[in-house]
Amino acid sequence: MTVALADFTTLRVGGPASTLVDAASEDELIATVSDADAAGTPLLVLGGGSNLLIGDGGFDGVVLRDARREVRVQDDGMCGGVSATATAGLPWDSFVEQACAEGWVGIEALSGIPGSTGATPVQNVGAYGAEVADTIATVRVWDRAESRVRSLPQVACGFAYRDSLLKKSMRGQAPDGEIWRPSPRYIVLDVTFHMRFGTLSAPIRYAQLAAALGVAEGDRAPLTEVREAVLEVRARKGMVLDSADHDTWSAGSFFTNPILSAAAAAALPADAPRFPTADGRVKTSAAWLIERAGFARGFQVRPDAPASLSTKHTLALTNRGAARADDLVELAKTVQGGVADAFAVDLVPEPVRVGVDL
Repeated sequence: MTVALADFTTLRVGGPASTLVDAASEDELIATVSDADAAGTPLLVLGGGSNLLIGDGGFDGVVLRDARREVRVQDDGMCGGVSATATAGLPWDSFVEQACAEGWVGIEALSGIPGSTGATPVQNVGAYGAEVADTIATVRVWDRAESRVRSLPQVACGFAYRDSLLKKSMRGQAPDGEIWRPSPRYIVLDVTFHMRFGTLSAPIRYAQLAAALGVAEGDRAPLTEVREAVLEVRARKGMVLDSADHDTWSAGSFFTNPILSAAAAAALPADAPRFPTADGRVKTSAAWLIERAGFARGFQVRPDAPASLSTKHTLALTNRGAARADDLVELAKTVQGGVADAFAVDLVPEPVRVGVDL
């Protein structure tokens, strides 16, 4: 039976797929991947669909979703801490909510991020000064190249800003003609997190969140208060899913913050944000570049265009109700071109793209 992939993405765009499998067990998940590989059938692993742009042509292959929703807590002798393993299909914010309720410290600043737990290490999801890499201990995967289950320790995952070994395994695949079709080597099965017990959060590293909490940067606050503040801040930016709010019909931040050479950063205007990185480069703000290049909140390529920048946050590209993937691509390319012309900086899209040229 043909399914509309638009029904499974937060952008609410994407053409048809002929085969959808909801795997109820690890064995079923691995068998589905193995069968597709043996038959040479394209495979798309679909989590929460929150960091994904699927083309209007859909996907001619097997779409696989992990239907498992489990958390296992184990006593591994950690001093004052907990080891919790979440299956890949568990909605991420459900795990964060549980962590805050149980007094597990370290992921509270990542509240409200949509998508599945298994997707978080792929992108090294982060927000408000925190990244999942800060608390991940191991990622169990099905290695399609070696046809076996592997446990990747944190140091082997190659975590970097919005990047990882898992994500790089997608980039290594050859394009299908001119349309990129990601096909990851590693399929995440579950993720184990090490967190300490406590009632207070990790140090607050983000000025906007600190202001919302009424504390100084570097201070701590009660876990539940941090979660509530993060959800409020995200909601004001249209970053908490709400079917009635088209500003949330998005893939979150569509572009990563550029990391530039020192020379390229020096060429930016004097008031451009600059954040030195450990390797001597400089990170700047994609939102600042977009706004200074002339793209305001709510920008549309045409007055009647069905896609626009969010009216709350210029980093989000949104579906105003009737957009197709091509409309989002047109908007993205317009913004990329404007920023390149104004600042000689190439904006890199953050979402995984399937069947689109961007």
